[in-house]
Amino acid sequence: MNEESTPAPKSFAERLCGSRFVITAEVAPPVSCDADDLRRKAAPLQGLADAVNVTDGAGARASMSALAAASILHGMGIEPILQITCRDKNRIALQAELLGAAALGIRNLLLLTGDDPKAGDQPETKPVFDIDSKTLIETARRLRDDGTLPTGRAVGGKAAFLLGAADVPIDPPAGWQPNALAGKAKSGAQFVQTQFCMDAGIVRRYAGVLREAGLTRDLAILVGVNPLRSAKSAAWMKRHLFGTIIPDALIKRLEAATDPAREGIVICAELIAELSTISGVAGVHIMAPGNDAAIPEVIRAVRGRLPRPQA
Repeated sequence: MNEESTPAPKSFAERLCGSRFVITAEVAPPVSCDADDLRRKAAPLQGLADAVNVTDGAGARASMSALAAASILHGMGIEPILQITCRDKNRIALQAELLGAAALGIRNLLLLTGDDPKAGDQPETKPVFDIDSKTLIETARRLRDDGTLPTGRAVGGKAAFLLGAADVPIDPPAGWQPNALAGKAKSGAQFVQTQFCMDAGIVRRYAGVLREAGLTRDLAILVGVNPLRSAKSAAWMKRHLFGTIIPDALIKRLEAATDPAREGIVICAELIAELSTISGVAGVHIMAPGNDAAIPEVIRAVRGRLPRPQA
């Protein structure tokens, strides 16, 4: 009898726990009341991305609710990562959102502080920020593990959450310790998706400090990358998006390219292949605001170059 190969793990959580280098992507829910508008945006990622984030009022602008969008993706057979921010809801509403997510079968959560409303198109909006992301992670962990709300009130059913947090990679100076990320891990975070870092050398040094601190044993680190469309957009991101790291050499490469958008896809695929060799990096998170069509192209370009799961 021939031995059958071990089947690839099915869920995002299983893939994070295995040896597969994971690729997540991001979809901003449309400014629409039509579910098909979201389905059309997400469909090209079906069968390609290991999971797909749905943003929660990204840029402090209104769009289809993230919870509704995650449920729609779930119904399509795309495993969603639901982003929940602390910006717009008090703790009661956030707890209700967690209960609703569990009831809808949404397992993967990325729990965030959220963008300041002053950065959006309705700057007069009153922010809430009743609790911070670390407290929200702890609330979700308690709901999952203890079946209770922070008040101690018992909750029916089960919340099989995989909990995520955000981080901003840096080129760590001497003596730097990742205390903020360690606090999120202690609160219950199991994976991290970072801001854009298009410099493999910085990622190598950043991941090295995380390894030395013991964080990568229990935290899966997914580095944020972008298929840059042009030198102009790359320079804008570097100037205006907090924490974004894009080397000047990449911007010059885009300037010199005959087809900058195609070159951006090539650069992103090359970077992902290099990041897959760095100990402590579990995968990448591809974000491409306004350039959604590039994401599936990057994934197709790089999949065959990544380490294969071990049996």
